[in-house]
Amino acid sequence: MINQSLPVLILGLILGIKHAFDADHILAVSTLATKHNNPFKAALIGAFWGLGHTITLLLTGFLILFFKIAIPPKISLTMELLVGGMLIVLGMATILNKKITYHNHKHKHDDKNHAHIHDEDNKLHDHIHKKSFLVGVIHGLAGSGGLMLLVLSTINSVTVGLYYILIFGIGSTGAMTSISLLLSLPYLLAFQKFPNLFQYINKIAGMLSVIFGLVLIYEIIMLGKLIF
Repeated sequence: MINQSLPVLILGLILGIKHAFDADHILAVSTLATKHNNPFKAALIGAFWGLGHTITLLLTGFLILFFKIAIPPKISLTMELLVGGMLIVLGMATILNKKITYHNHKHKHDDKNHAHIHDEDNKLHDHIHKKSFLVGVIHGLAGSGGLMLLVLSTINSVTVGLYYILIFGIGSTGAMTSISLLLSLPYLLAFQKFPNLFQYINKIAGMLSVIFGLVLIYEIIMLGKLIF
């Protein structure tokens, strides 16, 4: 059965990778990933986003595939509205956050001066992965409707359907982990020489997140896509 469905599963992997590049996904994760000057920790942000996203899709997919339940369009749009609100909150938190400041501290190693960038708020590292997981869950809820329409229209087997969602999630998780890593590298390289630049670029990322969130909400409500 799996061999016969291999083309569909490969399609799921490709679509999962493509899915990670959606603007709302990148903007949301970027407001979290760029708070780190450690590429490994930034990559974990993307990985936790993918974990939350995939678990939500698997749980929703199981219920829909097993019980043949269709997600009403109004619920899907409401979840997208929640994504818009989340982007605004993440963006505003990034703009207003004064706890994250970076300084160059010179230390002597091997009789040489080295500049390092330190995060003054170590508690950030303890909570940001939880935030990333929650963001992934919300994105998973918002994306369930469209994904399930595709799955239900092409796959009749519950097992193959769940494999499809899992592989879709693996693709999106791998892509978002790579995106988060790549987002952190310019910050790390640039701010070793220009640490104050972090504040300005990070606030720009926050502003873009707020603007996109407002546009998303406008399209859903003001353009009549969601009627209460």
